[in-house]
Amino acid sequence: MTRVSRPPSYRIKAVTVDAADPAALAEFWAFALGYVLQPPPEGFETWEAFADALDLSEEDRARYAAVVDPNGVGPRVLFQRVPEGKIAKNRWHLDIDIVDPSVPTEERDSSREAGIAALVHRGATEVERFDVPQGKWVVMTDPEANEFCVFL
Repeated sequence: MTRVSRPPSYRIKAVTVDAADPAALAEFWAFALGYVLQPPPEGFETWEAFADALDLSEEDRARYAAVVDPNGVGPRVLFQRVPEGKIAKNRWHLDIDIVDPSVPTEERDSSREAGIAALVHRGATEVERFDVPQGKWVVMTDPEANEFCVFL
């Protein structure tokens, strides 16, 4: 058997999500992940100036939105407009931890519940809670019904 060499490290560069409203979904996920809206390319003060330089149509201007980790560690999340709506359960999803590691242990449960409430306030829906030997989590959906889990 021939060994295949691989690059020194693999990492996720971006996660792409189909969306009906990329800008709105980007706002939600920026909040949920502690990310920021992706700034415009170097040399442009705004995305509008960038779109003007490319002479993009109004339709093309609304086709994409992205969020990035402000610390430059996590992958970019790109939201792309698609014509069809979501019709089935995700084949895979994100699991997120919404508690800052600096929060004292005795305050983590209340911090997590406050975070879940904040996600719901921003358009998420709590679907179901699990407390099984494998772990504890909450299944939620984002404003466009994409499933994700919050660790408890």
